[in-house]
Formats: sequence, structure tokens, C-alpha cells
Amino acid sequence: MGKPRNTTLIVLAFFAIYVIWGSTYLLNKIAVLELPPFMLASFRFTTAGVMIFVLARMLGIAIHVTKKQLLNTIFAGFLFLSFGNGVVVWALRYVDTGFAALEISAQPLVILLFMRVLEGKKIQPMSVVGVILGIVGIYLLVSQQQIINKENSVVGMIMIFACMLSWAYGSLFVAKADLPSNYFVNTGYQMFTGGIMLALMSLGFGEKWIAPNHWSFDVQLVMVLLIIFGSILAFTSFNYLLKVVSPEKVATSTYVNPIVAMILGWYFLKEEITLQSIVAAIVLLTGVYFINTKKTLAILERFKK
Repeated sequence: MGKPRNTTLIVLAFFAIYVIWGSTYLLNKIAVLELPPFMLASFRFTTAGVMIFVLARMLGIAIHVTKKQLLNTIFAGFLFLSFGNGVVVWALRYVDTGFAALEISAQPLVILLFMRVLEGKKIQPMSVVGVILGIVGIYLLVSQQQIINKENSVVGMIMIFACMLSWAYGSLFVAKADLPSNYFVNTGYQMFTGGIMLALMSLGFGEKWIAPNHWSFDVQLVMVLLIIFGSILAFTSFNYLLKVVSPEKVATSTYVNPIVAMILGWYFLKEEITLQSIVAAIVLLTGVYFINTKKTLAILERFKK
């Protein structure tokens, strides 16, 4: 009985990080056109963290953690949320949703390179092909003149790449760190502490905070979706999967996220999907596929253990 239930939970968790997270690019883009980016992200994650703690108490789930676990969740919250997500939200002011998702889709490539540099793990031949294709795909993506010529687009690209590095390192850190055993509680601490750090970043950059009753109806709706589905549900699923499967398997969400983001951006925001972007997506995601060969995944599984 336990095994089928666990399998179902894993499938649902993958759906959350594949499809729901793919839609958050659109939701963040709609919100950040009206709200300051770090204030937006801080409100989203702090609110989600508080809601998780309230739900945990209602369900009788203990939220006590050790000092080491608290410090680890704070560090993970910074890598994933304060920097890894907050700066992406900022960058969405200057780049399209599909572009941002495609650039971040190179995350498996970065995880592999991190494992090589930080842990001395050998890169398998098929993965070398994947790395080369990934680099070519990223070049095709970021070299488009119609994108480069947009105001602050290059800065946006660079900052999204930095966020991708943060998420990649965070994925490896979380896979081995001492964190709260309950994934719901783990998510709550990461979101709450990450949200507080984002609030400090917002104040540091002098952002003007806007009360929710002054937001447009569209942004109010978007924030509800971001908090409940994009934050609580999807991020809990993400933390759960990082503990039960390899970090590289979790990173395969990058196959689906860009496609979801591009379609939604095109449909709702009339964002242009160029032929070069399509070619870049094919090359880049093919590279990610080569990285995710069975031999490579076996190396990653051994690394996790």
C-alpha cells in the first residue's frame, strides 16, 4: 500500500514543479509590472511561510527545529528565494517570460559542472555532448538582436544566470543538508526566512511598499495563485523531491517549464516567439537530455548517497 501511495505523491510533486512552476513566470511578470520586485517576492513568500506554520499547527505538525536545521533553512531560503527567485522577478521587468525560463533551463548543466569543480566528479562522454549543446543553445538564445537591443535586457540576462547558479548550488546543498524532516515545515522555514531577507533587500533598495487594497484585481488574483500554488504547493513538492530523487532528476522540470512559460507568455502577454528562440530551445533542451542519461544519473545517485 505504501509504495503506490509514494509513487503517486512523486508523480503529483513532479506535476507541480513542471506545470505550476512553468506558469509562475507569467504570474510574476504580470505582478512585477505593477509592484516593486523585492516587495512582491517578500510579500509572497512571507505570507506563504506564515500560512504554512498556521496549517502545521492546525494539523498537529510540530514546527520545532534544531539550531543547525534553522541555519540550513535560512541559507537554502536565501539561495532559492531571496536571491534565486527575487532577482528573477526583478529581471522579468526587462526580459520575456519564455526567455527567462529557457535561460534557467540550463540548470542541469550547471549542476553537473558544479559537481565537477566542487566535488571532482568525472563528467561522462554523453554529458560532455550535453554541456556543449547547452552552451550553444544559450548562445543562440542570448545573441538575438531584438532581445539585446531592449533596455536593460543584457543586465536581466546576467542576473538570471546568477540566479540559476544560486538555484543549482542550492539543489546540491539541500540534497545533503540537515533540514527539518517534515517537508511542509522545511518549506515554511525557507519561505518565511527568505521572505524576511527579501523585505530587507526591498528596504535596502528603497522600494515603495504598496498595500494589497491598492493593487489591481489582476495582481491580487495573481498573488493568491503565487502564494497557494506557486509557493506552498510547488515549493513543498520541490523540497520533497530533492530528498527522494536525485537533484538532477528534479532539475528535469526545466524540460517543461520553458514550454509552459513561452506558451502562456505568448497567449496572455503577446510575447514574440522567434524562430531562433525555438531553435535555441531545441538545442538547449537536447543538451539537457544528454546530461540526463542513465550513466550520468547513476553518478549523481552515488553523489547523493
